[in-house]
Amino acid sequence: MTPGRLGVWSVAALAGMALGAVLVGFVWLPSAQADFGGQGLWASICRAAGVPAAWGGAPTPAGTSLRSTSVVLSEAMARPGSESSVGRGATLALRCSMCHGALGVSGADAPNLAGQYPEVLVKQLLDYRHGDRSNSVMQALAVGLTDAEGADLAAYYAQLPRPARAAPLRDAPLLVGVGDPMRNIVACAACHGAGSNKLGAPWLDGMPRAYLTTQLQDFASGARRNDAHAQMRNVARALSPDEITALAAHYAGPSTPAR
Repeated sequence: MTPGRLGVWSVAALAGMALGAVLVGFVWLPSAQADFGGQGLWASICRAAGVPAAWGGAPTPAGTSLRSTSVVLSEAMARPGSESSVGRGATLALRCSMCHGALGVSGADAPNLAGQYPEVLVKQLLDYRHGDRSNSVMQALAVGLTDAEGADLAAYYAQLPRPARAAPLRDAPLLVGVGDPMRNIVACAACHGAGSNKLGAPWLDGMPRAYLTTQLQDFASGARRNDAHAQMRNVARALSPDEITALAAHYAGPSTPAR
């Protein structure tokens, strides 16, 4: 066989192998295995390349809404309150001090409110009022607040000094600064960072460890579901118990006594 004919046969053989692979991957496998079918050519290509069929850990349970808060965040909610608003909020906060501390730092494993972003506080109060976040005490209190009173409370707590910061980022678990792209876990600092927090994402440094642990566990189980579009639930479901413990310990940092 001449070199020219050998080259032609080589090309033909290679083309035949490629055609066979396409037929096996995109025709025979989809028809032979139910979990390959009904997802189209692009899904088959992604699967062949090793892309996960679903991101973010366990799938959302059937019948669970991805969006479970009616609050629409806006930049206006994040603006500092006026002096009069802060003063009114200080009076309203007297009823909150038993759980959240006299100056917004809890000694009862309730969340610290001192220095929290105002839009975070407004949103959580509205979620409690609407029943999107569950807690018998907080729901009873929130139902009796007007929108203006909720804004006043948020203005008061937002201007209080924050508790101690968490450990330096260099000592943090990798999930804080880097995340885990293979599990579709974005870095915690991308939303909860000190300098570039996402609108509506709470300040976490110095929060009680027990509170942080419980919230991550509740997001993972679906017991808490007032995160728009299941953002926190998708992350928390992908975390192991050890990772939840490590993240809570990092953000809690040194124990901070109530003041």
